[in-house]
Formats: sequence, C-alpha cells, structure tokens
Amino acid sequence: MILMITERQARLTARQGEILNMIVREYISLAEPVSSKLLEKKHEFGVSPATIRNEMQELADQGYLSQPHTSAGRVPTDKGYRFFVDKLLDGSPAPLPAGRQANPSVRSHITLSHWIEEITKFLAEESSDLALGYLADEKIIWKEGWQDIFEEPEFLEPGLASSFAGMIDDFEKNIEELFLPEIKIYIGKENPVSKNKEFSIITAGFNGGLFAIFGPKRMSYDKNIKLIQELWTRI
Repeated sequence: MILMITERQARLTARQGEILNMIVREYISLAEPVSSKLLEKKHEFGVSPATIRNEMQELADQGYLSQPHTSAGRVPTDKGYRFFVDKLLDGSPAPLPAGRQANPSVRSHITLSHWIEEITKFLAEESSDLALGYLADEKIIWKEGWQDIFEEPEFLEPGLASSFAGMIDDFEKNIEELFLPEIKIYIGKENPVSKNKEFSIITAGFNGGLFAIFGPKRMSYDKNIKLIQELWTRI
C-alpha cells in the first residue's frame, strides 16, 4: 500500500484546492514563484482576478503557500505539496500487495544485483532526479543521476548541493530503518533521517531490496509516483 505521511489539514473549498494544485504544477514546471497574473492568463477558474488573489491570500494564511520577500508570486509550502501529492494519490491504481518477491520472469537472465543496478539507472534517467537501489542481503547500494540532479535550479543556492549529499549519507546510514515493503513519500520536513528539510524522497521497498528517488521538493511528483507504481507491478 501507499503510506501518506500527512498532517491534519484545514478543509479547503473546491476552488481553493484547484487553485493550489495549479500553483504547485506551475511552480514545478517554472521553478519561479507563481503570481495571480500568471494564473489568470493561463487558467480559467470562472472567477474575477480579485477573487483569485483573495483565494491565494487565504491559502497563504492557512499555510499552503509562502511568499518570497523578493517576489510578488507565491510558492508551495510543505503543506501545499502534501495536499497536491495526496490529491494525486486519490483514486490512483493501488500497487501490488506489500511483501511480494521479485518476479523471476522479469529478470530470468540476470542476477538480482544486476537487475537492481539496471532499474536504478532507469529510474534516474526517467526521473532526472537521483535514484538509489539497495540489495539487502549483500548490503550493496547503487546511486545514479548525480549530474542531472545538480542541474536543477535549486542547486544554484550556495551550500545546497553539499546539504543534499549529506542527506543522502544520512539516508544510507539509516537505510535498514526505511527498508519496508511499501511505498512512502516524504516531503521536506517529513524527512525521517535528516535535519535537512529542503528535499523530497519516494521509497519503494520489497523483499530483497529497496528503490528510492530523491530530489528537490519541486520534483515532478506525477512522473515519479507513476515510475514507482509501475516498478511495483514488475516486482
């Protein structure tokens, strides 16, 4: 099953939820604060520009959005990303039951270690984030995608690349605690193994190993969740 790490959220109206989801999608795409003018230009909400601005202010007051001091636009908070991800998971096809053994038909001609290594490379290439594969019996870890992840605009901020690398080290040191046969999504402050709260992690454990995708909180959740769910159908 998918475990959603979530806090009790204030109830949003349908319109507020729609506006919040569009802001998250635009920010993921643009990596820039999203203004009410951009929303008015690109999306039809059926309300006046003033109403959109008021709804954005309400979302900010409830903690779903924040406003960088140098910009008139808004960016999602951890709470805003969590709302977005929970909506993505609503009605999504459930992965196969937890605890399945790796399907031998998928990797009949290669060893488990080679299979995990190849899947880790595939996840990195498809997500453009950092992917990790773990073989539990042999305590081997593969990591792929360092070059792509450091090309994300977030890593222009001084010190963030070293913080990201430190977070990966923390994850590896605590990997046995995270080695569970289910899919989990950690956003920012939900990170269970590191004090750094600037990144998101998606993990998928199974009997024999674990896969994880790491990236900025602005990662493409749509794509990465689908990748992990599709992987589970082959485990």
